[in-house]
Amino acid sequence: MTAHPAALVLDFGGVISRTLFETHAESERALGLAPGSLRWRGPFDPAGDPLWQSMQADAISERDYWLARTREVGAMLGESWDRMEQLVRRARGAEPDAVIRPEARAAIAQARAMGARLAILSNELDLFYGADFRRRLPLLDDFDVIVDATYTGILKPDPRAYDSVTQALGVPAPSCVFVDDQARNVAGARRAGMVAVELDVRAPQRAFDEAVAALKGLTAAN
Repeated sequence: MTAHPAALVLDFGGVISRTLFETHAESERALGLAPGSLRWRGPFDPAGDPLWQSMQADAISERDYWLARTREVGAMLGESWDRMEQLVRRARGAEPDAVIRPEARAAIAQARAMGARLAILSNELDLFYGADFRRRLPLLDDFDVIVDATYTGILKPDPRAYDSVTQALGVPAPSCVFVDDQARNVAGARRAGMVAVELDVRAPQRAFDEAVAALKGLTAAN
């Protein structure tokens, strides 16, 4: 039987990068808004964010949520925004590296040291961050494969999304450890046969520890 390398497959926003919910203070400074202007907190205060609750209940999509927030913030500035990248570019400035989770950096380095392959499976990487984002974030050079639904049009948890990344990696689903901060996407990865870990953005280290441990097990088995 042919042995396959193991692979670490990561979502981007919320997993590799900190969420916009976590960087309101920085965003307000970058946008010239008064402290406390951005009050939506998503998973950090679900009761105070009805729109987030609607997204979690599948009444709206994640893209719908962020497009609504994009328009809302643009209106605060007296501008008309209709692309999610407008929010991210203005809120996070020219230094995307500053919002990368240190826990993610460490897990990526550990995976690479094990000889595992690395992939990103995102629903909206370039849609959200802009087409030139990859050039401005050297960390992305560490990844063997980036599958972005901005271009494929296939959103997680559609099983074809997971199939596309395993095919691009040349690694079967059971040899992949997948990490995402959305429960529906984690469930989709499990249905696709991957080892799947849900990241709680309020305590991200736990998920990375679990993912690295699973990756070590797969690497040893292979």
